[in-house]
Amino acid sequence: MAGNPPAPLEKNLVRIVQGVRELFQGRSNAVGVVTLTENATTTDVAALNCGADSKVFLTPTTANAAAEVGAGGMYISAVASQQFTITHANNAQTDRTFHYVVLG
Repeated sequence: MAGNPPAPLEKNLVRIVQGVRELFQGRSNAVGVVTLTENATTTDVAALNCGADSKVFLTPTTANAAAEVGAGGMYISAVASQQFTITHANNAQTDRTFHYVVLG
């Protein structure tokens, strides 16, 4: 997690301001890293900030991850409360790694 969210009942103004400042600086808890599951056609990702109407954005961080995107068969096949699923090619590569952002 990249942000510093105040608790729901936070009364310390300094912590509240710090949380808002971090949002303006681009930090949030809506990001993560996922490596596609080898020898499978789907990868389930636990993402606490994910909701049924969220949008998921992936950025490849390795050559094999970029090739997976370039092949055209990878997509977000399900989005639900606190999780999403990526459908992808079934192969033995263990380095198809992505950064993700979940918005909404």
